[in-house]
Amino acid sequence: MRHDGGVTATVHLADADTLADLVTYLGRARRADPDGAARLVAHGDVLAAYVSPVHGGGGPVVLGLRTGRLRAPADLDVTVPLAAAVERLAGGVALPGAALDLPDARMSTTASWAGMSPPRQGWQLVGPVDGVALAGRASSGIAEVADGAPAGSGAAAVAALRARVWGRPLSDAEPDLPVGVAYAAMVLGFLEAGGPATVFRSGPWWRVTTSAGHVLARRPALL
Repeated sequence: MRHDGGVTATVHLADADTLADLVTYLGRARRADPDGAARLVAHGDVLAAYVSPVHGGGGPVVLGLRTGRLRAPADLDVTVPLAAAVERLAGGVALPGAALDLPDARMSTTASWAGMSPPRQGWQLVGPVDGVALAGRASSGIAEVADGAPAGSGAAAVAALRARVWGRPLSDAEPDLPVGVAYAAMVLGFLEAGGPATVFRSGPWWRVTTSAGHVLARRPALL
């Protein structure tokens, strides 16, 4: 990592494929939340990229998490606008050698969810969940939001509708696990690889893991 006068920071990703994967992931997050942010946390030789496709309106907070290897150890925790991060990467501003030149720190943003720190340890296995079923729940919710929020709907009304739809229980067996995890897994591409998803829990936190990434969630009453 390099800091230039406290303004920029560079982390060196393991290879070009890792950089391309990060661009794809953040691009998907931006399509789901154009005004959203990404929290990038580098610890040792791992970069963790958090995004939040579901938040606000009194509903649950749902985070996406994808990790990548770094070529050199780093220590960094910064939250930046998704638009700035994606445009900088797609525009070729990343330095040679799969280096990620982060957006100017003066462009950094605050996001209420970015202050949340899901646990790294202590996860207890709950059980498997069918990836096809997750995709079906996500598609149904997307259609409901689209039907209930026609063009011209106010931002507050749309946020409340999204909170209501994505805050419903994913199943009767786990009423605290919101269906928003299905939406996040779908829009972030975590269900495209096929195969099963696995549910874990640690205190008030839930985690749905696939081979492509993790989705984490908390109910608002527990925030």
